[in-house]
Amino acid sequence: MSELEFAGKVAMVTGAASGIGFAIAELFAIRGASVGIIDIDVDKGRAASQAIAKSGGTALFIQADISDGESMAAAVSEVVKQFGRLDYAANNAGVAGQTNLVADMPEDEWRRVIDIMLTGVFLGMKYQLPHILKTKGSIVNTASGVGLVGFAGQSAYAASKHGVLGLTKSAALEYGSQGVNINAICPGTARTEMVDNALTQRPELEQDLRDMHPIGRIATPQEIAEAVLWLCSPKASFVSGVALPVDGGFVAQ
Repeated sequence: MSELEFAGKVAMVTGAASGIGFAIAELFAIRGASVGIIDIDVDKGRAASQAIAKSGGTALFIQADISDGESMAAAVSEVVKQFGRLDYAANNAGVAGQTNLVADMPEDEWRRVIDIMLTGVFLGMKYQLPHILKTKGSIVNTASGVGLVGFAGQSAYAASKHGVLGLTKSAALEYGSQGVNINAICPGTARTEMVDNALTQRPELEQDLRDMHPIGRIATPQEIAEAVLWLCSPKASFVSGVALPVDGGFVAQ
């Protein structure tokens, strides 16, 4: 595999200011792509693009609210304006949902999670596809292992991730014959800032998280990013509409 297998290509990654999103953006840049870093957090987004540039990559930060159509359309347009094309999109942005039983779920919390985690992916694809159709590229949406199973206390999160898979599979059927492969990854727990913050408050959770994954540990963000780039590579040219678990065996139990 060439170290610069994505040279001359352009990718955009939502939620790329930190965690898995940053790992995806960084890996695209390492392998030669110009990358649009899309995030709502200005300080972290700028820091992410600067870190990639410092390492010799090409990255542009664009602030956007992925749950807002106008904001997402503007972000996609800016990526294309600055780099001239769009080959790949990783719709990765997400939030941690509150833990609630269904009957106790506040309606505004349900809407918040669905708006960001599901509608955000829809809006991403809606505005990315006209450009990616021109380049015959790929889209990878971040779902979750919880998109393949239920998870007590996280009904909004689970519902949004199940929705991402339905959306991904439907879009794959619509656009596969036009040369665009659309897939989803279903990560297990990865060592991100969000997870570290939770462990700071409840250190005892770390062993619980390890025990959830038969492989006996949680992932690094880079391990999740590798799956995304594989799905965008020519090696996955016959892979379309898949929900790929990258979860250390979580859903195999």
